[in-house]
Amino acid sequence: MRPILRSDRARLLLLLTPGVGYLLVFFGWPLLSALNSSFHMDDGSFTLQWYARIFTRPSMLRGLSVSIYYGVAPVVVSLLASIPLALLLRRSFLGRKLFNGLYKLPMAVPSIIVALMVIIVAERGGFLDRLLAPLGLGLPKLVRDDWGVGVILSTVWKQIPFMTLIITSAFAAVPEDIRLAARSLGASRVKTFLFVEVPLAMPGITAAILLTFIGSMGSYAIPDIVGPPVARPLSVLMVAEFSQGRFPQVYAMGMVLSLFAIAVLIAYYTLTARIGVRAAQKDT
Repeated sequence: MRPILRSDRARLLLLLTPGVGYLLVFFGWPLLSALNSSFHMDDGSFTLQWYARIFTRPSMLRGLSVSIYYGVAPVVVSLLASIPLALLLRRSFLGRKLFNGLYKLPMAVPSIIVALMVIIVAERGGFLDRLLAPLGLGLPKLVRDDWGVGVILSTVWKQIPFMTLIITSAFAAVPEDIRLAARSLGASRVKTFLFVEVPLAMPGITAAILLTFIGSMGSYAIPDIVGPPVARPLSVLMVAEFSQGRFPQVYAMGMVLSLFAIAVLIAYYTLTARIGVRAAQKDT
């Protein structure tokens, strides 16, 4: 193997410059600027009070816990629906092409429209409530309730197509020969799925979980419209702070949400790295 020459390194740096430069200018610089502003008062003096407010004020602590809740709960529900849907899409059935296009439609609908749809359909006195009224039935409170059911329903409706698309691709990447080999060695369909297909598709499944978690945790429109009026996530509280002109507080809240998202990513990569090392040790 020939050594890497200085000219090769210069060529590599030149090829990486457009992409790295774009990330530094349009992602790195705004992020560093927001981070720097979150540590300063309006007069420019250094302070930690904006972060202290997040972890000492009950409303903001509740907002942080609600943000995490709105990140985790919809992902769990979406995952329980997306995996069976991905398995269904692997099969051939009448109308498969039509269904394959229709289930992706929620991805094109803006979040604010989804929230309004949930209000029209699931609110008390809404479409479903009027539909059940002749039967003497009524819907429980699903919109602006204390458990954020309306938020979860809206987010799940948006997330399922995205998550299903990624998981379907992950299962499609599993070689058919491996699945057939497991069946020929006596494994049932369930065992083949649980112990062969799922582990091989796990990188795609975890990527879908991470992407949907980060998106739902930082969502604003859906929690603001259909969420409970008291327990507001940090994303909604950020807009309230922005309207009052407390920009450093907004930056600090955004940094806290970003740190939680980064912590989840680090935990994911650490876990997958350990699993890879253990698998390599078993092979040796």
